[in-house]
Amino acid sequence: MGELPEPPATVRPAVAAKGFRPFFLLASAFAVVAMTLWLHTLHGGASPSAYLDATSWHAHEMLFGYSGAVIAGFLLTAVGNWTQQETLVGKPLLALAALWVAGRAAMASHGLVPPPVVAAIDLAFLPALGVAIGRPLLATGNRRNFVMLGVLGALWLANLTVHLDALGWMVGWRRRGTLLALDIVAFLLVLMAGRLVPMFTRNATGVQSIRSAPALDRAAAGSMALVALIDLVAPGTGYAAVAAAVAFVPTVACMVPWGGWHARRVPLLWILHLGYAWVPVALALRALGGLWPAMPAAVATHALTVGAIGGLTLGMITRVSLGHSGRPLVAPRALSVAFALVGLAALVRVVVPLVSLAHYQASLYASGALFVVAFGAYFVAFYRALTTPRPDGKPG
Repeated sequence: MGELPEPPATVRPAVAAKGFRPFFLLASAFAVVAMTLWLHTLHGGASPSAYLDATSWHAHEMLFGYSGAVIAGFLLTAVGNWTQQETLVGKPLLALAALWVAGRAAMASHGLVPPPVVAAIDLAFLPALGVAIGRPLLATGNRRNFVMLGVLGALWLANLTVHLDALGWMVGWRRRGTLLALDIVAFLLVLMAGRLVPMFTRNATGVQSIRSAPALDRAAAGSMALVALIDLVAPGTGYAAVAAAVAFVPTVACMVPWGGWHARRVPLLWILHLGYAWVPVALALRALGGLWPAMPAAVATHALTVGAIGGLTLGMITRVSLGHSGRPLVAPRALSVAFALVGLAALVRVVVPLVSLAHYQASLYASGALFVVAFGAYFVAFYRALTTPRPDGKPG
């Protein structure tokens, strides 16, 4: 994710100088706010939304809200580097960020906004993001990354399904849309981890034997696409369990040449390896769920959401924020602790329900609190870096 040529003028304010700046800031703040509201609801407080039930709101906002913001920040920055053409900066970037904020506000408007308008506002963001990254990809013929447009399109369709259910037009499809969105985000994580994690690890450690295995990476991504397809047409069935078991094999195998052991002393590396490792763990738990129906489905789901999405995205936004704000690629101490906290949050959320249902409720609060502290630490540590110009005077 190298540097672009210097633009003709300095972009002001600095938070609008590159896509990662506003969206990573918004994502971390929203992770704290949304999870706090969810914990308040679990404790008997009012639901954050009148448009969706509380559980559906929580799932929707962590996928399309938090994850959507991280994906936007990453793609707006990465596509510019892949194509050597800017995506969005300045006022257009701030307008896209404002559209994302409007979607979050509409989803929590408590009936003040008519339901069709809520849907329209929230559904507008992903197509706008697609246009922003699609123009440079198409203009430069960057075929390798056309898949990103497909990911955004599939996510939009999943979101549309959730909204059509909420509006009473596709009753019963809300869960399928949410599960499909989770699988699509997981597919994107697997795809990008295969490209980036071994490269980052080799560059940082100097161990030349570390490499990616393209055939295994393709098999891992392809098997995740199969999981998404099965979850769309036959969620919760034996077919879904078999698809998860099949996907487990390449998602584990592709990690072997990545040199995870060599990353153990570098927080910016081990969080990526650890976060990715939760993907096959989640797939194994899904597969086991087909053999052990008493196992709560939420265990596998949160291995993927808290462990994989939480861990990988926190590690990646930290690395991108450091590198693209002109700072050394060394995680601040607070972020090293935050990495451990998000890993512990996943462990608590997954393991406690499996060993002691009596402590299930307590595990929700503990995991959620750890998650809040981890992302709060990122917001505090990087607020200044994301809102001020690069110290080296370079653009971005």
